[in-house]
Amino acid sequence: MRSLENDNFQSKSCADLLKALSEPLRLRIVDLLRHGEMTVGDIAEFLETELVTVSHHLKILKHAGLIEVERDGRFMVYRLRQDLLQKAARSSKEFLNLGCCRIEVPETKAK
Repeated sequence: MRSLENDNFQSKSCADLLKALSEPLRLRIVDLLRHGEMTVGDIAEFLETELVTVSHHLKILKHAGLIEVERDGRFMVYRLRQDLLQKAARSSKEFLNLGCCRIEVPETKAK
């Protein structure tokens, strides 16, 4: 049996990141933040969700290290961690680089 010292996936931290992304509303928040920073009120309004619910999910994403927050006057502004969203080489596709794995961002479908 292999030792955990050879844990190339960093299983615990990888599982924590994936767990943070496992809730549909949190994925929608990450998708919104791909386009730029937003306040909790802006996110709640865009997603048509209660402010307290969005705040709860932002706290989980922040604790997982997926987003960053900065105070701007009386508002808290949220954004994706700077190195999280990356573009694939020789392609316009974007992906979330979690370190242990990548999650490809689906292309926006034209309506």
